[in-house]
Amino acid sequence: MTAPAYIGRFAPSPTGPLHFGSLVCALASFLDARHYHGQWLVRIEDIDPPREIPGATATILHQLEAHGLLWDGELLYQSQRMDAYAAALEQLQSTGLLFNCDCNRQRIAELGGIYDGHCRQRVVSGESALRLRVPYSDDGDYPLSSRFNDLIMGCYQQNLRTDVGDFVVRRRDGLISYQLAVTVDDQFQGITHIVRGADLLDSTPRQIYLQHCLGYRDNHRPALHYAHLPLATNDEGQKLSKQNHAAALLQGNEADNLWLALDWLQQKPPAELRRESITEILHWAIDNWTLAAIPGRMEIPAPRGF
Repeated sequence: MTAPAYIGRFAPSPTGPLHFGSLVCALASFLDARHYHGQWLVRIEDIDPPREIPGATATILHQLEAHGLLWDGELLYQSQRMDAYAAALEQLQSTGLLFNCDCNRQRIAELGGIYDGHCRQRVVSGESALRLRVPYSDDGDYPLSSRFNDLIMGCYQQNLRTDVGDFVVRRRDGLISYQLAVTVDDQFQGITHIVRGADLLDSTPRQIYLQHCLGYRDNHRPALHYAHLPLATNDEGQKLSKQNHAAALLQGNEADNLWLALDWLQQKPPAELRRESITEILHWAIDNWTLAAIPGRMEIPAPRGF
């Protein structure tokens, strides 16, 4: 039995309930998978305990179900994947790609957020982060410049050395970085298509680089397809987020939430569809879904009320 041609995913962090911005990401990834008869997985990215809120996972899952966004297979919890992340770190360490770094946030901020390789040749003892070496030139085995074609934003390119520098894969407090965990788990789950917010657009080159470093990219494993959605913003032009106190989705408004999200995604849902059931709205949306309708803009105001 061959693997599905399309496997997508939605990967929320349990830092609070879903709001309109997170619903847009969940809905878009769900519809893209269902339109192409693919699988849609849900992964709970619960590897940052200081930011997590008790009960948030259950709330998020209930909200997804209430909106008819039902996932395939079992849920994946990153908190149960520590052995896999440790194995990836050991692999990177064995090839000489990792080094310890004790630089604090203030020093990195003074550098403009771009790491300068300060600890590459230093002997660092005590509490430290692990950073992944980024090549100084294109002469190495891995590309210095990462370019990919985003299905919404178009061609995107980043010079890892000048735009990012050596980046953290394990934090000073021992927690695994988002970049490493998401790369390892996308490979483990066989993800083929990633539909997510544009706030993660500039993270993608680091993940592509990690895919190369871990041997995930070769002739037998085609590149992932990426589509980064515009960010829904509030009246002040800020991204809707839990940090900016975005309102949680109201229980009982699920059908209206779906219609408004479809309209925001420029799918042009008929006005009369707004009065239909969740099932009817999703059936229409799956049949009529197109990424091509979504504008390649970084930000779009959310509907009034969100």
